[in-house]
Amino acid sequence: MPETPADGQQEETAVARMLCDVRALTGKVPEPVGVLWKLAESGRQLDANVIRLPADEHIGTHAEPDLDVLVLVVTGDGVMDTPEGVLPLVEGALLWLPHGSTRSITAGSQGLAYVTVHRRRPGMQIRRRADLTPVTAQPHSP
Repeated sequence: MPETPADGQQEETAVARMLCDVRALTGKVPEPVGVLWKLAESGRQLDANVIRLPADEHIGTHAEPDLDVLVLVVTGDGVMDTPEGVLPLVEGALLWLPHGSTRSITAGSQGLAYVTVHRRRPGMQIRRRADLTPVTAQPHSP
């Protein structure tokens, strides 16, 4: 039986489970595009998505400043452009994108579907404009 923490909410029991069949998500005709699935379970420490790009679609140059990302190509092909050169994206390719790395993605003629996995993003923080350090709560004076 799950323990009840001090806040009175019952903790979920840690249980391994099947989340989805990626092949079924990416093999539909007509093929869906965009985010096909995302990890949304409560209490998770990871974020994950299944993304589908149609043929020749392009995601512009961007970087993830705070989180490392793993990318696993599920179907199709394409390329990832990086400052160091072009990386081929083919079924089964597994890429590590260290935080701060810059890339863009272009799907090939058959489109591209891939899984991304990274640590869950921290919650929004209020920061001071001048130094961008987190603002801590100050006790109220009556």
